[in-house]
Amino acid sequence: MPSIVLFPGREKSVKQQHPWIFDRAIKSIQGSPELGESVDILSQDKTWLGIGAYSPQSKIRVRVWSWDPTEIVDADYFRVRLKRCLEFRQYIFQRSIPSAYRLVYAEADGLPGLIVDQYLDTLVVQCLSAGIERWRNLIFDILEDITGIQKIYERSDVDVRALEGLPSRKGLVRGNIRDLPFVITEHKIKYLVDIQEGQKTGFYLDQRENRLKIMKYVSDREILDCFSYSGGFTIPALLGKAKQVTAIDESESAHELARINVRLNRFSEDRVKWIKGDVFKILREFRDSRKSFDLIILDPPKFAPTISQVGKATRGYKDINLLALKLLRSEGILVTFSCSGGVDAVLFQKIVTGAARDAGISAQIIERLGQSSDHPIALNFPESEYLKGLVIRKIK
Repeated sequence: MPSIVLFPGREKSVKQQHPWIFDRAIKSIQGSPELGESVDILSQDKTWLGIGAYSPQSKIRVRVWSWDPTEIVDADYFRVRLKRCLEFRQYIFQRSIPSAYRLVYAEADGLPGLIVDQYLDTLVVQCLSAGIERWRNLIFDILEDITGIQKIYERSDVDVRALEGLPSRKGLVRGNIRDLPFVITEHKIKYLVDIQEGQKTGFYLDQRENRLKIMKYVSDREILDCFSYSGGFTIPALLGKAKQVTAIDESESAHELARINVRLNRFSEDRVKWIKGDVFKILREFRDSRKSFDLIILDPPKFAPTISQVGKATRGYKDINLLALKLLRSEGILVTFSCSGGVDAVLFQKIVTGAARDAGISAQIIERLGQSSDHPIALNFPESEYLKGLVIRKIK
């Protein structure tokens, strides 16, 4: 088997079982590993440290499969890990398994680069790393076998594929899906989900628990839902008896999907004002016209997918939270999120604190929010905690 040898001192993170090895940590390569091929990971003195998948074009040159010298990366390896994922979700959901949830969460589940979401009787899969790509067809076979689900749709059409030297891919890979898009049910709310063209795999499953939590804050209040997409927070706000919801998204197709979801749940569209446009620009217009709201939700896309973009992202988060805080009425609530992997929870709180200071207001954190429990956070991989949320109360 080919191998990589690390520079002295670079073995520390591997021994701590962090699954990423960057190109700058590698001193030499023994053999000629192919894209996605397994390689032994060796220290400077040739001590065996683990086995991982090799990706010659990526900055993350090796993603570790295992630190156990007795473990072999083969069909049984993937069957054991995928079955473990399924059993864990069955355990956390008990008898109330939702109609849509995350079945496999990549590195956090010991399968670097593999995302699997289940929507009713369909699996939506993202193969995001060279290693997963190499075992792709076998993984589909095992998923079909252990879940009994014969419909598999692939959404490997994200930018990270290019960084791995892989082409974009999207489409049906197993079974026959006749009715798309389809409707899922979450907390008694119906959502139309578009797995073909929708964001991520079709829906933001990581916000499931947060959509339920915000309902206690919305009764008889005027709500501003920024980056509203298909109405993931707008519909719960209506269910929680919000007086009025203003939903902003730059995509007309997202608004159309959200309108359908409002009708699906039999709410009056008169309770929602739809605004298409850039959130930053519209918030400034609201500020200049002295408009205000009782509760504002900020759930923006990633501002910093990587550490190198943190500086720019920090300014973006500061700006948008500052604008939102200025638009809040006294005793108003700001529900603000960051899904940027490069911005950790400590930094995100500092950014929001700075925004409150610059806005000249007093505020309190009354609740912390995170990703739903089917997106577990691996202690050896802090990057798996990507979704951070704060519920802020404006005192004056």
